[in-house]
Amino acid sequence: MPFKFQPTLFWHDVLDLFYPNLCSSCKAQLVGNEEIICTKCRANLPRTHSHLVHIPVLEQKFAGKVSVENVYSFLKFEKGGKVQRMLHQLKYGNRPEVGNVLGKLYGYELRQAGMNHSFDWVIPIPLHSRKLTQRGYNQSDRFAAGLSENLGVPWSDKILTRRKNTETQTHKTRIERFENVSGIFEVKLPEKINHQRIALVDDIVTTGSTLESAVIELQQNGAKEVSVITIAAAY
Repeated sequence: MPFKFQPTLFWHDVLDLFYPNLCSSCKAQLVGNEEIICTKCRANLPRTHSHLVHIPVLEQKFAGKVSVENVYSFLKFEKGGKVQRMLHQLKYGNRPEVGNVLGKLYGYELRQAGMNHSFDWVIPIPLHSRKLTQRGYNQSDRFAAGLSENLGVPWSDKILTRRKNTETQTHKTRIERFENVSGIFEVKLPEKINHQRIALVDDIVTTGSTLESAVIELQQNGAKEVSVITIAAAY
């Protein structure tokens, strides 16, 4: 999904290079066994609890467009907030471990809610090979790997691939957004998802256009159910 570069957050990333033992959320010094995110922030992250409480606005992002089983998002995105800071580090600050930790945290919460039997595969939204080479990793892969580890459901970055690089979605209309991402994904291993329940994961859901295109591709290749899980949601 599109994510606007923020100069202020860039300098936070520079600080991380010289002081890597700072909390990626609040920038406090990590102590003891704390890793990436301090204990206080882990407890106080702005959780949506969407896997426990019905949040209509999340499902409405896909209503009348594609059929998704469920839409879950770990955190609520607010401009200038801690979640934006963490996502910025994950996407632009060469901090793939942020995605992995957030995936582990949410995977644990989903498992505690008994959802480890709800999915057969965790599949991340892929990056185009050109962007993957530039960044060095796919942030959605890191989140998927963390989810998989604590949820106890296998993940793969080989099943769904991206055919073409797309223009930024910023400033596009709803129709232009859909046309921009229409047909950009391809299922390489359809036998893996035939009659399977898929958890399709991404970093953030805004309009849902990119996820929508991926859902269509998975369903056309035999997926029984597709649910969406993201690190954050803007609503």
